[in-house]
Amino acid sequence: MLKRKATAFIKSWADTKEKKCLVVQGARQTGKTYIIERFAEENYEELVEINFKQMISAVDIFAGDLTVENMVMAMRFRFPEKKIIPGKTLIFLDEIQECQEAITSLKFWAIDNRFDVIASGSLLGIDYKRASSYPVGYVDYMRMYGLDFEEFLWGMGIAEDMIDNLRRYMASKTVIPQAINSSMMNYYRQYIATGGMPEVVQKYIDTRDFREVDRLQRSLLQGYQYDIAHYATAEEKVKAEKCYLSVAKQLLDKENHKFQYKEVEHGGRAQKYYSSIEWLLRADMVHLSRLVTDVRFDLDDYSRDDFFRAYTTDLSLLMAMKDLSLKQHIVENTLAGSTKGGIFECAVADALFKKGYRLYFYKNETTKREIDVIIQQDGKVIPIEVKSGNTRANSLKALLKNNKDIPYGYKFVDGNTGVSEDGIITLPLYMIAFI
Repeated sequence: MLKRKATAFIKSWADTKEKKCLVVQGARQTGKTYIIERFAEENYEELVEINFKQMISAVDIFAGDLTVENMVMAMRFRFPEKKIIPGKTLIFLDEIQECQEAITSLKFWAIDNRFDVIASGSLLGIDYKRASSYPVGYVDYMRMYGLDFEEFLWGMGIAEDMIDNLRRYMASKTVIPQAINSSMMNYYRQYIATGGMPEVVQKYIDTRDFREVDRLQRSLLQGYQYDIAHYATAEEKVKAEKCYLSVAKQLLDKENHKFQYKEVEHGGRAQKYYSSIEWLLRADMVHLSRLVTDVRFDLDDYSRDDFFRAYTTDLSLLMAMKDLSLKQHIVENTLAGSTKGGIFECAVADALFKKGYRLYFYKNETTKREIDVIIQQDGKVIPIEVKSGNTRANSLKALLKNNKDIPYGYKFVDGNTGVSEDGIITLPLYMIAFI
């Protein structure tokens, strides 16, 4: 069983006395169902699980008056073997987007407060079946992603104290012993090639066979394409799939990583495709990093909706869009040129998105200055440069020199730690896991 950070969040929620219902959001196959089932096994005497895709007739439980007494009675008739006892039973409503009345019912479970209720769904953001009354104020949210690099290291058997040592190296900004740094970079390349989808990671741990990894990654990608075909409106289906499958090309096959509609189809324009990008965003299939015209707090005030970079929500899906040989080049460290830089930029963006950061980038056509990634932390703007080697970060240096409100910037490299007088903190690429 893969250890996940989300377990601690669910435990904290379960220990809250006056709790709301918990809604676990996220893309498909990120481990939502599995982790909730395992949590129930370890913390409750009974689990009542309703998957609205598998048990279509279960919507009848929520067809009448949405009182807790009525719903519990209907569940007892449906599951006569279950003892549904307050405080000892977890009620798990999976794929809840398929039943709008079940979504509405979360308000009444929360008000009653006798039963612990967790709901989960992979396409809640697209709102293709609008709940008659969404339970605003009666639910807590947790967003699930694929494994981050630290969780990957846990799965690979790396001890907690070894990971804590990496944090100490980062905090003290001291050079990491070469043997440790080299080993961690090797793990990081394996992680990039595998991605964070739990089933894929587990297959890699079990087999160390990238052909099996590739097969699973492509199967997951087909599942995402199925979701587009099944859930997108008729006018969006083909457009959304074209946009989605162009993401890898836009990030890895060209120097300019800004999303361009002409790369989706010849002559493509925002007027035709922007709504498809919005659909993919709401469906948890892409993340967007937006261009800012100035690097000052608050970045939202300077961001542009019409200039952005689009990333897959997990590296597993990005890998599935490319040939198997790409994984070999990543692991063997034989990538070169813009592809290598693009891969590492995607990995850094993936790590930051999984930590909940909103991402931005900056490009000045006049000065030719460009910053790959920008985040906001504690009311400060933090610029980040990603280097496939350990070359100079001239744009970052100039930015720090001309913007005294920016305390420092990071340069992530395929190298080791260092701190310069101009405020640039250089760290190995894998250290993005500890920002």
